[in-house]
Amino acid sequence: MTDRGNGRANPDAAVKDPDEWVTGEEPPTAAQESYLATLAREAGEEPPEGLTKAEASKRIDELQAETGRGR
Repeated sequence: MTDRGNGRANPDAAVKDPDEWVTGEEPPTAAQESYLATLAREAGEEPPEGLTKAEASKRIDELQAETGRGR
């Protein structure tokens, strides 16, 4: 997807609420689990367990805000 014809991808255009993901109830990906563990360590927390893919995505967003990482 491009942003107003300028040829650049619009990163917000492809963002979908994790609650609307078709695969949101599946287990998190290996990449999500690894990144969650890294972020949790940086935030001084234990890595979360038993999350769905959608829940992992939301927790990543929260931990990114807490640690100053991410978007």
